[in-house]
Amino acid sequence: MSTNMSTKLETIGLAKTYRETPALLPTDLRVAAGEFLTLLGPSGSGKTTLLQMISGLVEPSAGQLLIDGRDATHDAPGKRGIGMVFQSYALFPHMTVWENVAYGLRMRKLPRAELGPAVDSALAMVKMQAFAQRLPSELSGGQQQRIALARCFAFRPSIILLDEPLGALDKKLREHMQLEIRRLHQELGATFIYVTHDQDEALTLSDRICLMNQARIEQIGTPAQLYDRPATRFAADFLGHSNLLDGVVERLADGRVALRVGDRLVPIGPSPDLPAAGAASLLVRPEAARLTTPEDGALAGTIREVVFLGSDTRAIVSLGQGGESASAADATDAERAHFTVRCPRELTPRVGERVGLAWDHGRATLLTR
Repeated sequence: MSTNMSTKLETIGLAKTYRETPALLPTDLRVAAGEFLTLLGPSGSGKTTLLQMISGLVEPSAGQLLIDGRDATHDAPGKRGIGMVFQSYALFPHMTVWENVAYGLRMRKLPRAELGPAVDSALAMVKMQAFAQRLPSELSGGQQQRIALARCFAFRPSIILLDEPLGALDKKLREHMQLEIRRLHQELGATFIYVTHDQDEALTLSDRICLMNQARIEQIGTPAQLYDRPATRFAADFLGHSNLLDGVVERLADGRVALRVGDRLVPIGPSPDLPAAGAASLLVRPEAARLTTPEDGALAGTIREVVFLGSDTRAIVSLGQGGESASAADATDAERAHFTVRCPRELTPRVGERVGLAWDHGRATLLTR
């Protein structure tokens, strides 16, 4: 977070325990005013628990929540000035679209003269003015999601929480709504905190990503920082497709550092910050790698599969006994002995071909273990 941006929300040691089982370990987090922060992680990582404590729906077991520097730890949800959008939409089926959006404003006792313009403005924001008199059952899933967003935006909260709001949509509609949510964030200027387990969604939407694992924060940074320079093996493996070469670091006589992977030495680079020895993993993204001749590659293998993806082609190379690559932490040895390379369209690798693997050392990340 930029040091010149004011802090909108802060948690200090915020934690939640259920019957001695931690749902969230003590967590410190600062969110800037106007920031789009995504809480990303697998199921059970603590992201939804953290969001629910921020909203006031769950009482923390320990710690403190500050909003605009004021202690809001035990404030009722309606007293926090926070809007929330759920995955289930939670629209009233017997009310029209207009009435659904107006409901929250009526509960806040907005004067009648201001009610109509506020509802119309919110519907215009999500481009749903023409559907104002329809019932929710007469709308598509994407349209219902827009109404749920409009209902939240209508009273102009300064903090908006979104709990996997696109989880029920199909892929194409989901991608469209991601761009719409990004546009609405820029238009509103509010602070968005967004929960998802979808890494592509997090990369598309976020100013920063808070990656969570096992009830704690694993790493926080911009999408580029987490993708290009993950701090841990979990971060490297969870975000994007990963080629992870496991081996042992060795410092060579000429001062260079290499990773011994099986019977081959894979060069890492002349950095004095690298460890002199020890177990480590080298992360190489598919788009940073390239195919070459077996003699010129840092590793060699045989093309096992060629996958056409439209925009590019991916070659999956079996490394055999010498090297090991993982795309999932719980993969078996047989599944892990491969390396994926993104190939340009004009390159047509052939299954069974013997190839070398090379990459720009500046785009690889060494993860000590």
